[in-house]
Amino acid sequence: MAEVYKALADPTRRRILQLLREKEMTAGEIADQFDLAKPTLSGHFAVLKEAGLIQAEKAGVTITYRLNVSVLEEALLALMDGFKLGGGHRTGD
Repeated sequence: MAEVYKALADPTRRRILQLLREKEMTAGEIADQFDLAKPTLSGHFAVLKEAGLIQAEKAGVTITYRLNVSVLEEALLALMDGFKLGGGHRTGD
């Protein structure tokens, strides 16, 4: 879970996740949204993939990314539980 929180700590990576919430996108389409060098963006993609937050599919020279919603949901639920937010936490702890 630490990798997920590390990935979510960076504003650029959060913006990438926001973009992917709308639709799957190629690396080039994502890069068009940022004023960053491609190696810098590749580093962000690597952190997000390592955390399991995104999945990549390569077709020829094109890489398409999509959001892995289940991992993001799990991280947010764990965070909410850690802060005792929401209606699903246990009583008597």
